[in-house]
Amino acid sequence: MLKLQPISKFLDITASDSPAPGGGSVSALAASLGAALGSMVCRITMKKNANVAIQIELESVLIKCEKLRDKFTMLIDEDTNAFKKVIDAYRLPKETAEQSAHRNAAIQSAYKDATVVPILLLELCAEAIALLKIIGEKGNKNTLSDAGVGVLMIGSACEGAVMNARINIANITDLSFVEANKIMMNSLQSAVTNSAHQILYRINERLFSY
Repeated sequence: MLKLQPISKFLDITASDSPAPGGGSVSALAASLGAALGSMVCRITMKKNANVAIQIELESVLIKCEKLRDKFTMLIDEDTNAFKKVIDAYRLPKETAEQSAHRNAAIQSAYKDATVVPILLLELCAEAIALLKIIGEKGNKNTLSDAGVGVLMIGSACEGAVMNARINIANITDLSFVEANKIMMNSLQSAVTNSAHQILYRINERLFSY
């Protein structure tokens, strides 16, 4: 499993001539890093801030960040596994009409599965950015840059997920599936991107107030 590999090994595999892991798995990794930074800011703030209300609020945020981190980490492998199914489908025999039909159906099914993974990543990014908004407002001032990088990681994961979804959707012939997922994808991308810009603006305002 990729998520259990040392960082150096993961980087070596990614840098190899193998097409997987690729951008999808790296996007999921970026999201997991963003959630991890959110958790760190929560923990430091809870330790240093005596305000009970803020401690209670950030404890709830922390629990959600950790759950998201687990989900993001799972998607590192799920994206690679989904892409491998696409490759396996293309390798199916196509000598007869029956084999060709079976192969085409397998390819379409694999591309749909490969689209579902980045769409799920987008949905989770929307949840994460909402938590980072709270973290950016309530987090300890000494961790503002960490919160900001967390936002950037989630934003990058969002954009990466969109690109991966689009490249897979381009190969799908089920127009209802394509249209529904394009609408969902565009909505999620817009929501995450707008929120990220607003949070970063506010974080930079707080940084410049030093």
